[in-house]
Amino acid sequence: MDFFQTFYSNLVNTSILEFVAAITGIGSVWYARRESILVYPVGIVSVLLYVYICFRAELYADSGVNFFYFLMSVYGWYHWTHRNGKSVVREISVNTLKEQVLGVFLTIVSFILIFSLISFFKRHDLVYMSSHIPYLDSFTSAVFLIGMWLMALKRVENWLYWIIGDLVAIPLYISKGLVFTSFQYLVFLIVAILGYLEWRKRWQQRNLSV
Repeated sequence: MDFFQTFYSNLVNTSILEFVAAITGIGSVWYARRESILVYPVGIVSVLLYVYICFRAELYADSGVNFFYFLMSVYGWYHWTHRNGKSVVREISVNTLKEQVLGVFLTIVSFILIFSLISFFKRHDLVYMSSHIPYLDSFTSAVFLIGMWLMALKRVENWLYWIIGDLVAIPLYISKGLVFTSFQYLVFLIVAILGYLEWRKRWQQRNLSV
């Protein structure tokens, strides 16, 4: 009962800014699942708002990763619609084994770099650094960084990174009082699972028709 009371209380106190960021974020993931280019303009609105929201909540890695999302959204918007400077519609593809290993390696490297940066800039905040927040913040940020990169490349595996990150992000945002955002990540998780199944099916159908 206490959990639901806290959830309701925090939900009522959700700021308009967080509400708009969450709704546009959900919209962008829905468009991604549908393989719609609208994923990028809608997503850009969300990520820029979250740069500010996460910084205010002391989720510094997530603030930085949302700025990276902005850069990757611009790149992905172009990559999905162009090839060698010409307008095209890129098709969904999958990683090779080498690319799978590279993705895991880059995730580990990203985690180490992000956590190191947080440790350096927050080294005097002993309460913060002794909590679980910087570890989980760094982990989700690293996973989402690679997920965003793979989405820009239109790879099926991007959804697996979103699923893993969403599972960790849900309790993380609840612990920081951003309950509506945690609800957003629950929706993200559901859509990411559906997105993976749908993109995988589309890729298989295209390969069978070749």
